[in-house]
Amino acid sequence: MSLTVTTHPEAVAQRGLPRFFSDMLVVTERNLIALVRLPQSLFFSSIQPIMFVLLFRYVFGGAITVPGRAYVDYLMPGIFVQTVAFGSIGTAIGLAEDLQKGLIERFRSLPMARSAVLAGRTSADLVRNIGVLILITVVGLLVGFRIQAGIWAFLGGLLLILIFAYALSWGFSIIGLLAPNTETAQVMSFPLLFPLTFASSAFVPVQSMPGWLQGFANNQPFSILVDAMRALSNGGPTSAYVIRALVWSIGILVVLAPYAASRFRRSF
Repeated sequence: MSLTVTTHPEAVAQRGLPRFFSDMLVVTERNLIALVRLPQSLFFSSIQPIMFVLLFRYVFGGAITVPGRAYVDYLMPGIFVQTVAFGSIGTAIGLAEDLQKGLIERFRSLPMARSAVLAGRTSADLVRNIGVLILITVVGLLVGFRIQAGIWAFLGGLLLILIFAYALSWGFSIIGLLAPNTETAQVMSFPLLFPLTFASSAFVPVQSMPGWLQGFANNQPFSILVDAMRALSNGGPTSAYVIRALVWSIGILVVLAPYAASRFRRSF
């Protein structure tokens, strides 16, 4: 697949943010086109969260009791967070694949901002996450999920999740840079995500967990984000949850994005 980057002398002479954003948009477009040209990958990556919804709604849901609300309303905020978190693995896999195929070396030879390669990858994954969240919302509504706090609060919750997903993608881009191939990138990613996803408030109340685990589950970023989304969709106090979720998201982005960009520049 060809990649078009302007080589006009005046464009090459550009510096600063205009050049960076221009290059980032080109790389983002390239990654989105590649995603569309692999419909099988897009299809199966969409099937996985749907299967989780059906599994927890109809298989495990009958055995899990949540006081004061239907389990499906408790479940869906956790599914939203789990979906974008697992989707972040795609950032690591995609970057590792580009490295394995030598595409990054081609980018290096072009007159473009190097950091735009990572920014384009994470931006494309952000667009993909928007589509997946829309799909899961529709599936949730079909299986009984109801928005109690109003549509604007719910959309604010989805925006909060997308901010977190974008920050998380930068973290997984580091794994993509470290892994020698796509298989290793996937193997490296899952051990990081599983404890954060399942030792959280995503699927069961934290109070049902052993005491030694509750401290971790209550304060780790996935639980905080799930609780914020739950408040914005089901109602209840929201400000404390939203502020803590934003602090985690911004903190992850501020720490990991510069590190990923620095490592990319040093390596390539």
